[in-house]
Amino acid sequence: MAGSIFLIIARASDGTIGDKGTLPWKLPNDLKHFKALTMGRPMIMGRKTFASLPGLLPGRRHIVLTRDTGWSAPGAEVAHDVAGALALAGDGEVAVIGGADVLAQFEGLAQRYELTEVHGDYAGDTVLPYPSAPWRETARESFPADGAYPAHDFVTFVRGAA
Repeated sequence: MAGSIFLIIARASDGTIGDKGTLPWKLPNDLKHFKALTMGRPMIMGRKTFASLPGLLPGRRHIVLTRDTGWSAPGAEVAHDVAGALALAGDGEVAVIGGADVLAQFEGLAQRYELTEVHGDYAGDTVLPYPSAPWRETARESFPADGAYPAHDFVTFVRGAA
């Protein structure tokens, strides 16, 4: 079973995390941050999140949680429940990367929440609430808007009291 679970998500000010299977913003800094946090770790995701990727992300295992018992894809390890996904992940740190339903299934098990706050409203079709108790903010790094790229913060939350 996974030793340490963390959630990683980018979320706009209006709660948007996706629109029609894609991120509604372009933010190269967030992609670099995501890569740094997930490299060498198994990633658990839903089938739609897997389909939204540009392909298999090098250096990371892709564990796909789906109810569809007939689904498979090259490079994907398939699980049909939380316990099965964690068994595939094995020991060590594991990243849960989305979508909203998968994040909700793992939120109670996670010790850390890595959030990219994208400053802007995007009115997407997939939304997620802002982390609240028992999550508490422990770190924040802010970046101003840069040309077409929106201002954003990298925020780390941990579970529990201060």
